[in-house]
Amino acid sequence: MNVQTLAQVAFWVSAAALAYVYFGYPLALLLFTRRAKKSRATAPPSDPNVTLLISAYNEAKVISAKLENALRLEYPRELLQIIVISDSSDDGTDEIVSRYTDRGVQLVRQEERLGKSAGLNLGVRSATGEILIFSDANALYEPDAIRQLVKHFADPRVGYVVGNARYVEKISLNSAAEAEGLYWKLETWLKKKESLFHSVIGGDGAIYAIRRDLYFPLLPTDINDFLNPLQIIARGFIGVFEPKAISYEETAESFRKEYRRKVRIVSRSLNALRRVPGILNPFVEPRHWFSLVSHKLLRWWAPAFMLILFFSALIEWKLPLFRLAFLLQTAFYLMAVIGWLTRNKTKGWRVFSLPYYFCLVNLASLIGCIKCLRGDLLAAWTPPRQKEAVKV
Repeated sequence: MNVQTLAQVAFWVSAAALAYVYFGYPLALLLFTRRAKKSRATAPPSDPNVTLLISAYNEAKVISAKLENALRLEYPRELLQIIVISDSSDDGTDEIVSRYTDRGVQLVRQEERLGKSAGLNLGVRSATGEILIFSDANALYEPDAIRQLVKHFADPRVGYVVGNARYVEKISLNSAAEAEGLYWKLETWLKKKESLFHSVIGGDGAIYAIRRDLYFPLLPTDINDFLNPLQIIARGFIGVFEPKAISYEETAESFRKEYRRKVRIVSRSLNALRRVPGILNPFVEPRHWFSLVSHKLLRWWAPAFMLILFFSALIEWKLPLFRLAFLLQTAFYLMAVIGWLTRNKTKGWRVFSLPYYFCLVNLASLIGCIKCLRGDLLAAWTPPRQKEAVKV
């Protein structure tokens, strides 16, 4: 096979893979679920004991609002345990949480900064609830969010339930916030369809719940809201998306912080597949495998297909079709560069911010995959809303 033939094969394979990831898979889900009946979850015979685990590292600015929100949730107070896990915070977070101890809030401090996953291991040891709900310090819940989550556990097949995390744009809109909001709308739609098809892929650190006896201790480099759901699926349970269990948090303030967050998520999530290798066996649970590969694995490697598509079209420049493909890609990437140059502008720059965000997300996926393969995984994390984010 000569270079030209190889380039053409690579071009069409990459084009097909990208078309499938961004268009084919959503269309397949739409077709597969067109007759699927929505889950009719009913309230359990009695309210289960619930533990709300709030991960925090230097969250002094938001932790008070989070705890006030948690204490106003419409769930029997005697059945709701609230634990704040402080990952060696040093900005006064612990002192603020301590003011709520007389209202039943429990502080679990991790003296050495070991990261979110190690902190969750510590927090779960103190948990008394049969249902664990994981949350971030800046995620504010609708009053009925917990009830919407726990109602699904009346079905013994359900191992985890993922809530509907909504991103709120700040009054001073920027292109990063708008692009992230549009991206998340697509993700929410995919979660709804995956839940109807079989199981929603992964959890959400802002709002998701699992059965207490399905929690598996985590390594410091694990990502709990992706690894635990995989482990639960491997045990024969399913995961449900509940759109009425709503939480709100602000979008990232900048593309740079969003990029760093996604690198960390992809590198740890890909590593999670190595921790549960059996989950990639298509014969164990074919529908979950189909969604996992389509939604996550192929998308993480989409930037590799993008590079192949670009350079294979360049190699076959002399052919009109490939020349056109090369020029269209070049134009798209030039729009992304303009988006980078105008990244601090408002939403009027959408025509450039969306290509930039798309390229940024794919670059983050590529770097995340490379870091995972190199074993370059960090345990500690800094929330992207804070001024300084940990290097990734």
